[in-house]
Amino acid sequence: MTTNGAPTALPTPSLSTRALHADHPDHTTHPNYPVAPALSLSTTFRSPHPHSSDAALLESAMRGEASLDMQDPSFHIYSRYSSSTNLRAEKVLSQIMGAHALTYSSGLSASYAALTFYAPRVVAIRRGYHGVHVGLDVYSRGREVKVIDLDDDYSAAMEGIDPTSTGKGGLLVWVETPLNPSGEARDLSKYVRLAQAVNAPVVVDSTFAPPPLQDPFTQGADMVMHSGTKYFGGHSDLLCGVLAVKDKKSWDGLWSDRTYLGSTLGSMESYLLLRSLRTLTVRVAKQSATATELAKWLHSLTLPDGPVEEEDEAWGKGKVVGRTTHSSLQPRTPEPGSKEDPSFDPSTQMPGGHAPTFAFRTTNPAYATWIPHLTEYFTPATSLGGVESLLEHRVKSDAKEDPRVVRVSVGLEDVGDLKADLRGAFGRVLQMEKEGKLK
Repeated sequence: MTTNGAPTALPTPSLSTRALHADHPDHTTHPNYPVAPALSLSTTFRSPHPHSSDAALLESAMRGEASLDMQDPSFHIYSRYSSSTNLRAEKVLSQIMGAHALTYSSGLSASYAALTFYAPRVVAIRRGYHGVHVGLDVYSRGREVKVIDLDDDYSAAMEGIDPTSTGKGGLLVWVETPLNPSGEARDLSKYVRLAQAVNAPVVVDSTFAPPPLQDPFTQGADMVMHSGTKYFGGHSDLLCGVLAVKDKKSWDGLWSDRTYLGSTLGSMESYLLLRSLRTLTVRVAKQSATATELAKWLHSLTLPDGPVEEEDEAWGKGKVVGRTTHSSLQPRTPEPGSKEDPSFDPSTQMPGGHAPTFAFRTTNPAYATWIPHLTEYFTPATSLGGVESLLEHRVKSDAKEDPRVVRVSVGLEDVGDLKADLRGAFGRVLQMEKEGKLK
């Protein structure tokens, strides 16, 4: 870029541009680099020559006299420490998340790494992905860990606990937003304020709202976690977890933990992840827009006195769908017994759009069993975030879930086709019921 013939710096690139170019080599030193990144599958690498500067640096680091920057090492030793493909993926993730990002072998390994890093004695958490709760149970074995609700009194929960007695110790506030499986959002600013009042870190599971939908760091989060299997991967073909932190010292600590817990992301998965990050913004934007339209339509079918389209008369007015949950439907009146804030409006917290995954609750548990299997474009399957749309009878994965709930993961199909597919499934399930075949 030039001004009056003189070269000037380019403006700060947008998110989509960073996803495409953050890891590109410098063409002045690599004039013929491949446009598609190379895949390195090697687990081990030739050691530096004894008289080289890299060998001297390694020996100095082993003596504790110097440190290797493992976020940008000048050479590789073993793929559990670093590899070129993994580093490229992490470089892109760091750019699009605006923080120091680290990859893991799965979303659950990333969530467990967060627990290990903060070593909490008290964890404030409510609902959300059941796998995180099971991981917390595993972490708590042999430890005296107190689990409290997000809206409990944090100071009272810490009475009698010395936060310096077991390393970092203390309280950890774990906020999942939007929620799995409902797609509803929570007020991050509120929980950050509560946590900061007692000097507690906040981890945000933002899996349901990847960039560009939500940036928890702008609300004051200390760490952001993603199951990269979902939207970062985006093609239902890799397992991955991601943690991101604002300061390099925390990244170094996470890297050391990961190295010796052995939860490094494999090179093939890193390559697939890097491929997927290139299209993240366009995929998520379309998925979010389609999900918002679908959720609005499904919500209209739940209203007993609301207007419905003529073609929806047979299953509208609460005949099949009893309630639809999605961040775009907030604020709204909560259900009895709910602890969620009915007044929270997530539009400011999610400036890029609403969750591409949400849920609806049928009026009959048998409907929820059959509807996913009566569609053509939706696949009855678990997971979410891929380019293909999925329907999941959620109780099949989480035994504690309401058996009437169907989770919807919106892919890249045309929204009109997805509506037509659901209409067909609603009609067929009602016909099955009429014929006595709904068992």
